[in-house]
Order: sequence, then structure tokens, then C-alpha cells
Amino acid sequence: MRDAVMKLDGDPEKINPVCPADLVIDHSIQVDFNRKSCVILLPDLLMGPVSSTRSDSLQKNQDLEFDRNRERFQFLKWGSKAFKNMRIIPPGSGIVHQVNLEYLARVVFNYDGFFYPDSLVGTDSHTTMIDGLGVLGWGVGGIEAEAVMLGQPISMVLPEVVGYKLYGTPDKLITSTDIVLTVTKHLRQVGVVGKFVEFFGPGVAQLSIADRATIANMCPEYGATAAFFPVDDISMKYLEQTGREPETLAYITKYLKAAGLFRDYNNIAQDPDFTQLDLGTVVPCCSGPKRPQDKIPVSEMKTDFESCLGAKQGFKGFQVAPERHSTMVPFQFSGKEYTLGHGSVVIAAITSCTNTSNPSVMLGAGLLAKKAIEYGLSVKPYIKTSLSPGSGVVTYYLKKSGVMDCMSQL
Repeated sequence: MRDAVMKLDGDPEKINPVCPADLVIDHSIQVDFNRKSCVILLPDLLMGPVSSTRSDSLQKNQDLEFDRNRERFQFLKWGSKAFKNMRIIPPGSGIVHQVNLEYLARVVFNYDGFFYPDSLVGTDSHTTMIDGLGVLGWGVGGIEAEAVMLGQPISMVLPEVVGYKLYGTPDKLITSTDIVLTVTKHLRQVGVVGKFVEFFGPGVAQLSIADRATIANMCPEYGATAAFFPVDDISMKYLEQTGREPETLAYITKYLKAAGLFRDYNNIAQDPDFTQLDLGTVVPCCSGPKRPQDKIPVSEMKTDFESCLGAKQGFKGFQVAPERHSTMVPFQFSGKEYTLGHGSVVIAAITSCTNTSNPSVMLGAGLLAKKAIEYGLSVKPYIKTSLSPGSGVVTYYLKKSGVMDCMSQL
């Protein structure tokens, strides 16, 4: 567009995003290196070196990222200086949604003394994670996002808003992952495709921003357009913890209360029409084998997987003949022979933006790793492992709590 304006003898520097635009460079790094360099030999399959030593795998992966994307990164660095109303967050800073929560989100805009609520469209389906902080946002396509940058409105049918009441007290062993998988299955059954879901009720007041963001992040998996948690005192405490200025916190609180947008989750007078979930009914669970809405209690995981092996091909079936359920296949790895069967783990990755920013599950994983090391457990050498903390803050508290070394060993 700047080239076109210049050809018409105009000022190309007048071409800038009309509304504030933030570009976070993530999703470009790949796990080429992890643990020790090796060659995997499988029947009719040769895979090249996929990993390196623990100590330098991060640096090697980042070096490769810059080598592969050098021209792209150079262009973006130029863009960060050439355009107004645009911020570019460099690679290696973390996952876009966590960076948004910790740093980018305004919650309330102050434009020359005029205040209005922050809202967002992003080019990733899990943009909805920011809804956990009280910023209404969802994912759109690249063309729609570019149109917004140029000042064009997004046309959409006014969505139905479904209230989702949370109440009760979750068991102390329940994680946000257990809650979100339960919510996902329930909302799939309710039917919220194309709708906005607003969470409310006394149960919300028990959830941290990290837990709310985890639930909001999974919005695409239960089919809603947005999963909104209005701002409350816990939201304001999070903004303070993440370094927002006191004067910013003051005008956010004052504006939202004046506009009737500040929430008291214990005030039933503010409740919309709703469906509900008792957090006390949530049990440890996982999901699969193919879809996130197919929740399975951990206590039933083994029997469920075994039944899926023989079930008809589909979301809950692989149609493996009964006589092949116990088949073990030998293969060579780094000069040694191992065997694989149905259900064998070959990739162990903590990389999903749904989990990599939640302190309770990340520290839980760290404590599990610590216990594993203490009991002398180790990972099979052919399993590809990786850890991608959601931001520098996540890396910091994993190191500060003393669990990072144990996680690195695995």
C-alpha cells in the first residue's frame, strides 16, 4: 500500500494501522533438538537426527528458527520502526496469548482522556484466552484482521449470549485442565456454536486469572465464539501483579464501575440466563483419543482406550482387529532394540498454550518431574520430549521454585 501511494506521489508514511496492532512472533520455533542426538530406525522408516544435548537444545532450536526465518524477521524488524500504532514482540518472548495477558492487554483504553473497553481480534483461534482477563476477543482470518487494521468494522450477526454459572468448591486435587475438559464436554452437549458464553457465579471468584484464561483458551474446542469472564477484583490484582501502573489500574477500575462493567460474582442480581456446573463434581480427567470434547475420567482411561482400539473407525474408534491389540513391534534406536505397541508414548510435550501459562499445572508438572527423578525414573531414550514455557515469567518461576532442573533432566 505504501508503494502504491508513493507511485501516486503521495506520502507513504501516512499508511499506518488505524487501530492499535500488536504482532507477537511465536509458533515459528520447532523442536529439532532435544536431549541427545540420535537416529531412529523403524521398519521401512529412517528418521534423521532429531535432538541434541540438554544444555544447548534451546539455543540450537532458536538458532535454527532465526536461520529459517531470517528474511521474515528482518522485514518485521523494519516494520516495527516504520509503522506507527504497531508493536512487534520479538521471537523468544513466549506464546502470543500469554504475552497478551501479561503485557499487551489494556482492559480499558485511555485515548486522549476518552475511555472505552479493550476488545480484540487475533489471527489465532485461541485468541479467546484474553477473555479470561475481561477483554472481549476472538480469532478471525488474516483478511479480516487486515481490514480491522485499516479501520473497517467486522460484520457479524449479533450473537446469542449464554450464561454459564460456576458454583461449588473443586476438590484440592483438581486442576484447571480437569475443569476445562469438563466444561468443554458439557458445553458441546448444550450447543454453543457461534454464541458468546459468559461465565458467572460464586465459583468464578475461586478461580485465578490463569484458571479463567485456561477455560477461555479452550473456547474453540467447545465451539463458542467467545468465553467471557467480566473484570472483578481478582482481575485487577492480576493486572497489578503483572506490572501495570497504579494510575492505569485506577482509571480501569473507575471506568468499569461507572459503566456497569465491573463484576461482583457473589451478587446474584447480576446473573444472566444460564446453564451451570458444580465445580465439586469435577474429577481428574483427560480427553481423546481424537477430540478434546471426548472427556474421560482418569480412572476409566485404560478401559476406554482398550475399547477404542477395537471400536469402529471414527472419533472413538481405531478398528484394530482383536488379535492385534497386544502386538509389539521391535525397532532399533541408537544401536539398541526396543518395542512399541498400541498406546506406547513416543512424544511427551508440554507446549500447548492452554497449559503452558497456568502456574498450578506447570508447577504440578515440575513437582511430578522432581518426584520422578527422586525415585530414579527416566524417560525412554526414543521418546521425544519438549517444554515450551508460555512466557519469561513462567520460565522464571519454574527456575525459582527449583523444578526446572528436574524437568530438563526428563
